[in-house]
Amino acid sequence: MRTAIIKYSKTICSSSLILLALSSCRYNPQKAVVETKKTHALKCISFENPAIKTIHVFVALCDNKYQGIVPVPPKIGNGQDPDNNLYWGGDFGVRTYFKKSKEWKLIKKEKVNNFILERLIFKNSFSNCYLVADAYDGKYIKQTTIDFLNSCSGQLKDTLHINHSVIGFDGNACLLAYIGHDGLMDFGLSDSFKNIDGKSRDCIILACVSKKYFGGFINSTKAYPLVWTTGLMCPEAYTLHDAISGYIQNESPENIRTRAVMAYNKYQKSGIAFASSLLVSGK
Repeated sequence: MRTAIIKYSKTICSSSLILLALSSCRYNPQKAVVETKKTHALKCISFENPAIKTIHVFVALCDNKYQGIVPVPPKIGNGQDPDNNLYWGGDFGVRTYFKKSKEWKLIKKEKVNNFILERLIFKNSFSNCYLVADAYDGKYIKQTTIDFLNSCSGQLKDTLHINHSVIGFDGNACLLAYIGHDGLMDFGLSDSFKNIDGKSRDCIILACVSKKYFGGFINSTKAYPLVWTTGLMCPEAYTLHDAISGYIQNESPENIRTRAVMAYNKYQKSGIAFASSLLVSGK
């Protein structure tokens, strides 16, 4: 089993991926180093354009040093290196997977600040929908979690200018997703993240046991969890990608969840029954 981890490569097999996922998700408090970095004020710029959908994905880069995980191979567990990170530049990371998808076209790439190391903006090939994906330095997983929950509650809202248009992101997005280690296993949050604008946003949380650890906060934000988890899982991009495909087509929460289940089983070979019990929808 240890050999499977050491021999990680760009063509890592599904069984090794499962091993990596389960190893990294187990709580290891001796490795947790919780930090936040307040480099911007909490913006609340409301914006609505019914003709454009925006999806905002918050990715906490996998980090052996600063997160409470059992370490993965150093190359993919460096939270300051998006290019090789398990959840971003790896074969099934958000950047790589969505760039290869025929459903999405990358239209902009930029570094935002010292804790959002890379922002990608994709345009859907078949609809007027944009996807904003932010790769957070793994050292600042707590800030990633805070920004995600503030967006779910409507406390954090912002806009972007792209292709001569304005799009909303953070709390202006219709769907918010969190990808990565479940940092709430390592740290607590003092804010309840109470909803401030009466809007109910949709969310996806692909992190280990996310329904248990995020549940109270999500209830307070009034966001609706389309897909979240009941156990240990591998939070890679195929599950998110296929769930979003159903979301853009206005499918029901159950159909969206089913897409996520099918994708997870396809790549992880977990079995439909296991994937169905792992990936659930609703409160």
